[in-house]
Formats: sequence, structure tokens, C-alpha cells
Amino acid sequence: MLDNPRHAAPIDESSLRYEGWRIVAVCFLLATFGWGLGFYGQSVYVAELQRARGWPASLISAGTTFFYLFGALLVVFVGEAVRKYGPRLCLIAGTLAMAAAAVAIGAVREPWQLYLADAVLAFGWAGTSLAMITNTISLWFDHKRGMAISLALNGASFGGIVGVPLLVTMISHVGFATAMYATAGAMLVLLVPVILLAVGRPPEHHGWHAAAKAKPQSSAQIRAHALRDVGFLTVTIAFALVLFAQVGFIVHLISFLDPVIGRERAAVAVAVLTAMAVVGRVLFSMVIDRLNQRLASALSFLSQAAALCVVINLHNDYVLIAACAVFGFSVGNLIMLPSLIVQQEFDSASFGVLISLNTAINQVTYAFGPGVVGFLRDFSGGYALPFYLCVALEVAAAALIMVRGKPHRVGKGA
Repeated sequence: MLDNPRHAAPIDESSLRYEGWRIVAVCFLLATFGWGLGFYGQSVYVAELQRARGWPASLISAGTTFFYLFGALLVVFVGEAVRKYGPRLCLIAGTLAMAAAAVAIGAVREPWQLYLADAVLAFGWAGTSLAMITNTISLWFDHKRGMAISLALNGASFGGIVGVPLLVTMISHVGFATAMYATAGAMLVLLVPVILLAVGRPPEHHGWHAAAKAKPQSSAQIRAHALRDVGFLTVTIAFALVLFAQVGFIVHLISFLDPVIGRERAAVAVAVLTAMAVVGRVLFSMVIDRLNQRLASALSFLSQAAALCVVINLHNDYVLIAACAVFGFSVGNLIMLPSLIVQQEFDSASFGVLISLNTAINQVTYAFGPGVVGFLRDFSGGYALPFYLCVALEVAAAALIMVRGKPHRVGKGA
């Protein structure tokens, strides 16, 4: 035992000296660029390419949908990639792909080049977003996994709150292409050395080594069993429905609020929603590992449904902003709760494969949220119908998430 002190020494995940907190810092930085360029940056690309090239918004938006769908296909395999190649190599690969995508988007001159750039962006998104972050953190954390994931994912909000305004400012001063090239360079300069220095070998008794020693079923077998497991299906379908509603609502929020309370206060409402997502995630991180996470999820869904009902029926400025604050409080938590439920209810050896599958299914589903909300808005002449659909989906998900299925674990070797 003395020959292997890493294996013998007990790990105190709550200690600030624990190496896992360096991994959280790396993942925070990764999420900042991942969401800034891959998620929030989409609105910037649509506006700039439409202005500079004169292409129809539908053409550019179709590229965004392609990005989400192709990215979802890639996300399925993130867990096994981390298990096979290790977190350091996978994090560097994701960083390089995202930087290459930023350069490609800046260099777009023809529509076909946009779709090629979106394909590269999908690789970058798979390697810098939720599946990669949760798989990486799970190798260092067990008891404090909820807090660690929560703190790391604050980088996603930081990417939207700070990263996107900086990108827009750069574009106004040096142009779209130069701004994208500079952002790619900054990402490489900041992230690659940090990953090389901070990301080492995970503790031996955590998921990576445990999975290897347990000789689990193949990834294909784990996925096949999961898609027949009631517990996994209720988690996945419930969150897919909620994220469909959440993304559809947020994308159309300014369009809805603008004629009701004006563009300036609509922007305030969106800012409040985003800020509350950070507040909610931080506060939740302090207690989430001690909560019934299915119940916490259900209550979060219902709080969003209640906020949506207020948004639909009450058009007072302050009431609408308050409702957006309530809605936003759970926005940040809904992307981390599935991984915590999967951690609790399924084998650690299958965690990476299962959370990657869950994330991919959710991404495919919410990719259609904005389009369906927009179609129903045009069909009905207003936002009441699509927003009530979102309410119905949230309520249905709250009931579904409470169905646990049989008390067994997917992914154990036979």
C-alpha cells in the first residue's frame, strides 16, 4: 500500500487542496468558451452573416439546427472517448475543434462553407459542453459531484453574460472575421496550457479506474439496456420535454415581451433570467447532494410552469420581470440534475455512457423547441398557444420524473 499512496490515502473532496477543484476551474473555463461560441454565439453568427452576406435567416438558422443535431450524434460517444483516451486528451481535442470552428465561421464566404463550419463546431461543442464536463468531473468527484458540476457550469452563464458582449464589441471594432480569429487564438492560449498543467490522472478509486476493473458491458450494450430501463427513460424523457419548453421559451422571450413592455424592459427581463440562473445554480450547489434529486427536479419543472402561466396572463412590467426571475432560478440546474440522478441510480462504470446518451437525446429534442414555438405562434397569431404547450410539457415532466422504475442498476456486467 505504501508503494501507491494515491490509492491508499483517503480523499477529502471538501478540502480546497484537493486536486479535483483544479479540474472544476478548468471545466469552468472550458464551459465559458464552449457555451460562448457554441450556444450563445449562434445568435451572433445569424445576425452577422445575414448582415454581411445578405443570406436569408432561414438558411443560416438551418445551419444552427444541423449543428445541434450533428452535435447530438457526436455527444453520444463522449463518455466512451473519455474512458478510452483519458480526460486530458479529450479536453484538448475539444478545445482544438472549437477553435478551428471559430476560425472556419469567421472565414465563411459561401453557404456550403457555413454548413462545413457548423459540422466542425459540432465536434467542438461535443468536446467542450455538458457531456464532456460531467464525464470529466465524475472522475474526480463522488460525494461532492453535484457542487463540482454546478460550479463548473457557471462558466456557461459567464460565456453568455460576458463572452458574447465581448465578442460583439470586438466585431464592431475589428470586424467579424478578425474577431473570430482572435477569439480562437485566445481560447488556445488560455486553455491548452491550463489543461496540460492541471489535468492529470484521476484518483484510482473513482469512475475511470473502477470502470476498467469492473469490466463492464460494452457501450452498445449499456445503451441498449438503458433504453429499456424505466428509470433511465423517465429521467431522459422528462428532461427532454422540459428543455424543449425551456429553450423554445427563452429564444422567443424578447419577441414576446417587446410589444408588451418594450425592448428595453424586455432586455432587462432576459438579463434577470440569466442572472437568476447563476444564483439558482450556486445556491443549489450547496445542498443538491443532500436532496431527493427527482423531487427537486419536479419542483423546478412546476416552478417554471407557474412562471409561464404568469407570463401568459399578466402583463404588468414588474410582474413579468419577476416571473422571468422565477423561471430563471431553475434554468441553470436543469442541465446538471440528470447527471446527478444517473450517478445515484446507476453503476459508476456506466455513468459516462449513460449521461452522454441522455445529453444527446435532450439536445436532439430541444433543437426543435424554437422552431415549434415559432410555428405555433404563426399558426395561432400569438404566443399563448405555444407557451401553454410549454406549460403542459413541464407539468407532464414533473409527473414523469417521479417514476423511478425497478430498483436495479443498468450497466453491470453479467
